[in-house]
Amino acid sequence: MSSIAPVLRGARRANSFAFGLQGFFFAVVLTQLPQQKDKFGLSDGLIVGSVVLVSLLAGGGSVAAERLALRWSSRATVRIGLLLIAITGTAVAFAPNTAVLLGTLGCYGIAVGIVDASTNMQAVFIQHGYGKVVLSSFYAAWSAGSITGALFVSGCEALDVTLRESLLTAAGIVLVIGLVLGPRLLGTQEAEAGPAEEMVEPPPVAFRAYLMFGIAMALVFAIDLAVGNWSALYLTDDLLASSATAALGLAAYQGTSLVARLTGDLFVRRFGPRRVVRTVASIGAVGLLIVIVAPGPIVAMIGFLIAGAGLPVIAPLCFSEAGRLTSGRGLDALIARLNVFNYAGTLVGGGVVGAVAAGFGHRIGFVIPLLFAATLIGLARVFHSRPDARKHPTSPDDHALLDT
Repeated sequence: MSSIAPVLRGARRANSFAFGLQGFFFAVVLTQLPQQKDKFGLSDGLIVGSVVLVSLLAGGGSVAAERLALRWSSRATVRIGLLLIAITGTAVAFAPNTAVLLGTLGCYGIAVGIVDASTNMQAVFIQHGYGKVVLSSFYAAWSAGSITGALFVSGCEALDVTLRESLLTAAGIVLVIGLVLGPRLLGTQEAEAGPAEEMVEPPPVAFRAYLMFGIAMALVFAIDLAVGNWSALYLTDDLLASSATAALGLAAYQGTSLVARLTGDLFVRRFGPRRVVRTVASIGAVGLLIVIVAPGPIVAMIGFLIAGAGLPVIAPLCFSEAGRLTSGRGLDALIARLNVFNYAGTLVGGGVVGAVAAGFGHRIGFVIPLLFAATLIGLARVFHSRPDARKHPTSPDDHALLDT
């Protein structure tokens, strides 16, 4: 136990940084879209199309991650994905025209999917090793990374750093940290091929449960992207807020998201996933209802703040619960497939909500995320109810990986 515990702790730190790097560079790319718009004369429709393109190809990257993990390991897949983010980020920096820019962003989307899927594979194996729920903390690292990425771009703008220089610097950060920390992730002997991770036949209800977790995750990401894409426009167009005030809506949501993810594991261990999902989905629904009925921007921002305090906890719980359905190398495949629901949700959040908002106004558009949150309250029943289910379903012991 003493020989494996440092490995597990090191893997948790390394995977947290991998989550953070993913959030960091994603925020850099998104927050620099206005500069790309000015540089290449992009239309708003083309910018939305490029975001959709990244989401679609990220789904393909998630499928590729499954193949890579089964061929080598989830550790190798994380390292490949981070390397591809650095390479494609560099290519975006040197894009000479719109066509090449869209092509490089598409390649970046594939890298995003690879990293998303493989870091979640690592997170589930690490959680199995700890014998307790820790997965939400990785998503907190992603939130922290995204906030850091936004601040990085803001700082570069204040210092008059060029678009190319800032992208190259961000890509270099991903490359260096990925190379340094990548070897500390769990390899096949500590994770997929460990004695407690031998493949077993999943129970007959496994597929139905997996599908429900996938739907729940898609709904969460649809809400998340709806807030990210349309909160500022709702505040400016419908509630007549200034652009500076409008940016605070997303900031409020992301800020409480970080706090929720930092504390989510503690609540799950104490009250159980089912009660936590039901509670946070209810909190999210209340927050979105406040957003919809808000008479002015201040009330709407309070609604976004409340919604962020609940809903972001659910996505890591979906991966956590899915990790109980199977084990070993089969778990790599299951997590990669579950991750595809992430991108289905982003397409719904960006496309359906946007279409409704365009036709009936952003206030009506946010009714759809509210309905999604209400649906999540009902889906809470597919999560198990025990407060701290330490045992992995294939493991005879509470601390499967540590006992190796």
